Amino acid sequence: MKIILMADQRKYDLLVNFCIAYKQILKKQELSSQFNLSRQIFEACELPVETLASDRFAQLEQLASKAHYNELDAIIYLRDPQEFNPHSDSSFDKLARACDANSIPYATNLATAELLILAIDRGDLDWRDLVRAN
Repeated sequence: MKIILMADQRKYDLLVNFCIAYKQILKKQELSSQFNLSRQIFEACELPVETLASDRFAQLEQLASKAHYNELDAIIYLRDPQEFNPHSDSSFDKLARACDANSIPYATNLATAELLILAIDRGDLDWRDLVRAN
């Protein structure tokens, strides 16, 4: 599965700890993340993580395009509800709409991230392989 791991800056440590906790599941997946996060995840867990564009706006636009073409299987984006950026939020809306249109699950908090990663581990999302193949 192609999984995107992202977080707002105040949620970086939470995402790194999430990766430590679910390392055994994540090591079987294709992971991508923001530059700083990918480095932190690798240092903490030794998980190979592809790095996304460094600009937040460009990342979200790039991911929305990939979601539109079903090139992603899941997104975990731990968002900080206290951090509001109108440019980032409008870009996230594009990403969320592309995910919704293509049935790509995305989690924006720790609880849904855990549900999503456990569903991936159980094989509940194996049908995504068929979607991407078409």
